[in-house]
Amino acid sequence: MNSNLIFKNTVLFFAISIFSCGKSAHINNYSELDLQTNYTKQEPIKTGAQVLSTNVSLLKNKKVGILTNQSGIITEQTHLVDFLLANEINITKIYAPEHGFRGTADAGELIKDGKDTKTGLPIISLYGNKKKPKPEQLQNIDVMVFDLQDVGARFYTYISSLHYVMEACAEQNIPILVLDRPNPNGNIIDGPILEPEHTSFVGMHTIPVLHGMTIGEYAQMINGEKWLKNGVQADLQVIKMENYNHNLPYKLPVKPSPNLPNEQAINLYASLCFFEGTNVSVGRGTETQFQVYGSPFITDLPFEFTPEPNFGAKDPMHNGKKCMGENLTNEPKLNQLELKYLITAYNHTSDKSKFFNSFFTKLAGTKKLQQQIEMGLSEDEIRATWEIGLDQFKKTRAKYLLY
Repeated sequence: MNSNLIFKNTVLFFAISIFSCGKSAHINNYSELDLQTNYTKQEPIKTGAQVLSTNVSLLKNKKVGILTNQSGIITEQTHLVDFLLANEINITKIYAPEHGFRGTADAGELIKDGKDTKTGLPIISLYGNKKKPKPEQLQNIDVMVFDLQDVGARFYTYISSLHYVMEACAEQNIPILVLDRPNPNGNIIDGPILEPEHTSFVGMHTIPVLHGMTIGEYAQMINGEKWLKNGVQADLQVIKMENYNHNLPYKLPVKPSPNLPNEQAINLYASLCFFEGTNVSVGRGTETQFQVYGSPFITDLPFEFTPEPNFGAKDPMHNGKKCMGENLTNEPKLNQLELKYLITAYNHTSDKSKFFNSFFTKLAGTKKLQQQIEMGLSEDEIRATWEIGLDQFKKTRAKYLLY
């Protein structure tokens, strides 16, 4: 028992004695005053890749393809590909998503096939003109391993790459092993539901903007809801994490993509990504990507920045032009999708007719959101229109949760 608690208990003992007017205040068991709390230690989260690393027999004597990038690590010093090769696993091909295998390409930049300079393995790009592996690109593969760090947002394209590789593997009867990783946005479920007519690579399924699932759970949903072409289903196995639940905070050890440099950017990403469908910059070309917003067409907001080419943004929006907007680097952590930044920027833009572009509808997954903002609806009024869809999605989501 610590000294502070003993002192408090002693004071309480004498107080009882005094209150008893000299009568004996007998305490039979001293532990009646022991107010200590039992704390259980939270064990470290073990990702699916870390779990697999303790039992690589699943891949022994098999020709392995792996879809991964710089986030596919076991420790900060050890990439999954290097670990498997060191343990004599026969990796025959690496498949790369948006931003490439090493995660250095700009958003939307064409990724070409090539060869990894470190391992000499062939790299097949799954971003650009061919987002789905062709049958010939899956030859000499017995099993596909998928290990990418998602951030829980519909328009983050790693779940679209997941869809296409599951579909291609299902068509070629190749089993797929998904190594699960935490969702850094936990169990936040929010935003408009995508309407099927607005399906694209930044929104392939009828889900809200924030889906509140891990990548492994999402893979199970893709399979279970028969979202793959012609209703095919992948031979799917998810390597679950250990010591994880959706309420646990999780700091990513590696940037999931070049313009999400820290926890603040990842938390704000879903709310600020809408600006990619407008004339407003989200800070690409600065050191505070997805933590600021602004444009040359806003003149009366307090913060200003000037985008310049940098890592992950070779030619950023409004390159070299002063942008005015808001600095959100110290914004409290969000627990929902926020529209206030979008509404504020729209209201402070001089020529509102040029604010939105056609990409906005793809990001929103609906035309309604642009129309609602142009009509001057409040955030609460807009959010109310999402409720039915969110309730339905939550029921579907519940069938596929692993934690």
